[in-house]
Amino acid sequence: MEKIWLNEYPAGVPAEVDLNEFSSIKDILEKSCRRFADLPAYSNMGVTLRYRDIDRLSRDFGAYLQGLGLGKGERVAIMMPNVLQYPVALFGTLRAGLTVVNVNPLYTPRELEHQLNDSGSTVIVIIENFAHTLQEVLARTPVKTVVTTELGDLFSFPKRLLVNFVVKRVKKMVPAWTMPGTVPFRQALSQGVGQTLTDVPLNHDDIAFLQYTGGTTGVSKGAMLTHGNMVANLQQASAWLSPFSKPAEETIITALPLYHIFSMTANCLTFMKVGGHNILITNPRDMPGFVKELGNVKFTVMTGVNTLFNGLLHTPGFEKLDFSTFKIALGGGMAVQRAVAEQWRKVTGVPLIEAYGLTETSPAACINPLTLTEYNGNIGLPISSTELSIRDDEGRELGFGEDQVGEICIRGPQVMRGYWNRPEETAQVMTEDGYLRTGDVGYVNQRGYVRIVDRKKDMILVSGFNVYPNEIEDVVAHHPMVREVAAVGIPDEKSGEAVKIVVVRKDEALTVEMLLEHCRRELTGYKLPRHVEFRTELPKSNVGKILRRLLR
Repeated sequence: MEKIWLNEYPAGVPAEVDLNEFSSIKDILEKSCRRFADLPAYSNMGVTLRYRDIDRLSRDFGAYLQGLGLGKGERVAIMMPNVLQYPVALFGTLRAGLTVVNVNPLYTPRELEHQLNDSGSTVIVIIENFAHTLQEVLARTPVKTVVTTELGDLFSFPKRLLVNFVVKRVKKMVPAWTMPGTVPFRQALSQGVGQTLTDVPLNHDDIAFLQYTGGTTGVSKGAMLTHGNMVANLQQASAWLSPFSKPAEETIITALPLYHIFSMTANCLTFMKVGGHNILITNPRDMPGFVKELGNVKFTVMTGVNTLFNGLLHTPGFEKLDFSTFKIALGGGMAVQRAVAEQWRKVTGVPLIEAYGLTETSPAACINPLTLTEYNGNIGLPISSTELSIRDDEGRELGFGEDQVGEICIRGPQVMRGYWNRPEETAQVMTEDGYLRTGDVGYVNQRGYVRIVDRKKDMILVSGFNVYPNEIEDVVAHHPMVREVAAVGIPDEKSGEAVKIVVVRKDEALTVEMLLEHCRRELTGYKLPRHVEFRTELPKSNVGKILRRLLR
C-alpha cells in the first residue's frame, strides 16, 4: 500500500527513523542517566529519584541479580503497581542482561501461576500487598528467588517507615503471607552495592520483554519484544513528539500501570529517553486523590484510556486545575469517544489525541498528528518506518476509501518476534510477507488516516448486517445523561443477534425510552439497541478498558 499518509505528517516528523542509533534499551538508559544526571526522573507521593539515582540503584539491583548466578536472557518477573521500585527493578534487570516479565499485580493465583510457568521466570520482584497470591502458587512454579518490597521502600527516613506502617497496620492493605527465604528489596540493593555489574553485550536480537497479552482470545501469551523492537518504538515515539516537546523539559502524568505496554513504552521509556519527569500515580482509581496529586505539579503531558479521561472529567475539582503548562493528551488502549474528547478539550483547552497500538507492536503503530485541534474519530497515521495494509479475509490487499473495509495489518521494526514458545499461534497472526494481523477491522481514507470500525470478534451480526459496537457506543455516549456505555451482541431468534447496551447513568432520571429515542435519531433500524440494561459500573481491565466479553 502506497504511503500516502506521509503527506499528512507534521513538519519535523521523519518518514524513517534511525534504528541503529542505539544498540539496546540499556544503551539508551545509560546515555540518558549521564546526559540528564541532575534532573528528576521519577516521582511518587512527593518523593523524587533523579537520573543519577536511577543509574546507581538500577546498577546495584542488576549486580544483585547477576550475583544470583542468572545467565543472559533468564526471566525476572516484576509484579508491582506504579511505585519508585518499578523503574529501578526494570532497568536493573535489563542492565544485567536479563529479560523482564511484567505481571499484573491483580492477577488471580491461577493467572499468576500460568504466567510464571509459561515464562520460566526464576526470580520475582513483588510488592507485599500481593504476596499472599504468590504464596498460593510458588511451590508449583520455577521461581527460586522472591524479592519483596513495601510501598515506601525508596522513600527517605522517616517517611519510609511511616508510609509502610500506615499501609500495613492502619489501612490493612497487606493480607497476611508467609514465604520463608524471601529477600527484602532494600537488602537486595545493599547486597548489590558491593558487587560488580558485569557488562553484558546486548543487541537488537536479544529479548527485552516477555509482555503477556490479556488472554481475551484464549490463554495468555508472551509477546517476545526484542531490544530492537523497543529501540525502534522509542525512536518512532520520540520522533513523533520531537516537534512538540523539548528534551529535559517535560513532566508526564503516569496513571496507567507501568506493567501495561502502553504506559511502559509511552511514559516510562520514551520520556526516560528524552530526560522527562514521570509522575507515578499508584492508585488512579482514587479519583479525588488523583486530582489532588495533579494539583501539586505543573504537568505538560498525560496519557490514558477513555475511561480514565472520562473519570477525571466527572471528578469534582478537576476543572479547577491549572492547565497552563499542559500541551499533550494521548489516548489509547480503547476507542476514544467523541463526547469525552470534546468535553476534555472544553475543560482543559488541550485536544485529546487518539493513538493506536498493540502489545505485539511494542505498542505504537498509528498516532494522530499532535497538531490536531479537534477530535477526528481516526486512530491516526502509521508512524515513521511503519507500513500498513488493509486486507480481506483471503489476505488480498484492499485499496483506500470507506468502502475498502478489511483487517488492519502492520509491518515495521516494532513488530514482535513472535509468541514465546508458541510457533503455531505466531504463524496465525503473521502473514507470509511479514505483516501482523491485528484482528481490528478498519479502512484507510484518501488522506492516509486509519479508522477502526471494530474488532473482528466484537462485531454484531444482525440479519446479515454488520453492526460495530464502537459506533453504537459513540452515539449513546453523546446523550448528556450517560456516563459510560458498552454495546454487545446477544442471541436473538429472529435476527441471529441483537444489540444490547449496558449503561451507567450520569443522571438517574434517564429512562430506557429516552435512550431509545436518542438512538432512533442517530442510527438506522438494524443498528438500534433491542435491549437496555442500567448498571452502577461496567467491568473493566486493570487499565480501564471495558470488557465486552464479560458483558456478553
